[in-house]
Amino acid sequence: MTELLTAAQMRAIEQTAIDSGEVTGLELMERAGRGVVEAIFEEWPELAKTSYRAVVLCGPGNNGGDGFVVARLLRERSWEVEVFLYGEPEKMPPDARVNYERWRELGEVQSFEEMPRYHCYGSTLVIDAFFGIGLNRPVPEKCRLALRDVVINMDAPDRPRLVSIDIPSFCCSDSGRILKVADDAQLFVASDLTVTFHAPKIGHLSCDGPSICGKMKTVSIGVKTFRRGVLYETGSRDEFARSIELEFKPLHLFKNGSRGDHKYCHGHALILSGGVGLGGAARLAARGALRIGAGLVTLACPSSAVIENAAQLNAIMIKSLKDDDVLQETLIDERINAICIGPGLGVHLNSIEKVKTVLAAKRATVLDADALTVFREYTDMFFEHLHNKCVLTPHAGEFARLFPDIAEKLEAPATTGPAFSKVDATREAAKRAGCVVLFKGPDTVIADPSGRCSVNSAHYERSAPWLATAGSGDVLAGFITGLLARGFGPMQAAETAAWLHVECALSFGPGLIAEDLPEELPKVFRALNV
Repeated sequence: MTELLTAAQMRAIEQTAIDSGEVTGLELMERAGRGVVEAIFEEWPELAKTSYRAVVLCGPGNNGGDGFVVARLLRERSWEVEVFLYGEPEKMPPDARVNYERWRELGEVQSFEEMPRYHCYGSTLVIDAFFGIGLNRPVPEKCRLALRDVVINMDAPDRPRLVSIDIPSFCCSDSGRILKVADDAQLFVASDLTVTFHAPKIGHLSCDGPSICGKMKTVSIGVKTFRRGVLYETGSRDEFARSIELEFKPLHLFKNGSRGDHKYCHGHALILSGGVGLGGAARLAARGALRIGAGLVTLACPSSAVIENAAQLNAIMIKSLKDDDVLQETLIDERINAICIGPGLGVHLNSIEKVKTVLAAKRATVLDADALTVFREYTDMFFEHLHNKCVLTPHAGEFARLFPDIAEKLEAPATTGPAFSKVDATREAAKRAGCVVLFKGPDTVIADPSGRCSVNSAHYERSAPWLATAGSGDVLAGFITGLLARGFGPMQAAETAAWLHVECALSFGPGLIAEDLPEELPKVFRALNV
């Protein structure tokens, strides 16, 4: 898994490297600027073959210092480069000021305040080096207008390519949210390329960040992470495959098994369903649990729905639940070690009693869909019954019903940084619930009560918009349940299931429907060599 960083952590890493004597601030700035130029030529090789025109927009901090390095390196390749500075050079940090002076020996630094509208448009490249990860307030209007003018005609063949250093200057790197003034609806544009350093930041993968970063590249500047973080991004296929190889295989979770293994060695998952006509979601969850490796899966439903479910299920067993007493009797079987409740359950008082009965069994439990919604007016009761083997899987609407105060903070306009993020919201929710919370979305965030957190990002090369299809969330709930049955802990099950969910969608491609996701798992496992 790839470690994600906040702006403060990145600054601390750089300062630690400087204080140790391994590198100077000027050397780090030089490496950053060189990394940006190399990333540009890697993305557009044709630009390395001859000279073009670039406009570099520098801000008053170290991001601006990176911009001056980029300007100098392009000039050394015979590019025509214009540099504009927002702010006063006398107030720049020392290293940025040195690179300002180095550029002054090669070319002019023009005042940004005097730059005409649309001046950037005739260039090949525009470098956004205004603020980077240091942004903690809305970008000044003139800066916003200048960047917006770059892409005023997105389809024009001669439109400049916009490259942002570290993160687009509209975006809070700790949250991915746009810092804005309340009455401004035209706040940001998408960069064509964003180049960040050492490790991705939360904002690259969450909220608005992925939609405005364009293509994102992370380049090394030769520093080391001095401590192990608690926030991870689970989107790296190679690294995730290695984690399966190193962590999961020794647990016999995906291996063929050993002599004497039988189905109960791999867990028994129980999926609870609603009545007639409501079983589709639970059947999807059950199929997901079975395909991901649960040894047995039983779908429990009201007696009236048995025939409907039996007509569509073969390897999945059916259990008739005449009343809540039968559910309690069913849960006496200790071989049932994972439960999924919610998909197709129905939103009525009887559902509340079923959830309470399931939670009283203290088994690993996934609560999804109706099992969350039914408690919208009884949240205190809900939290009283939860335990540390639970995984909650809300989408944004369900999250707001369970955690209205946290959702209100997340939905409030972001005007200063670091802004309250989806990561912050999920961590708060997990702490309050006392269990793992998986907050769904293209930037799925997973947290446990200790503060450990992962972001499973379906963006950039892992973008899978066809996952937005009815039933895909039910399959995800089933994936988590199946992994819990196999012996995964709640956090590990949620992280792994979310990653495999996206991987199945990418493997299948456009045209995906929810039923396809479990059936794609064998192909994904083979590709991972597990």
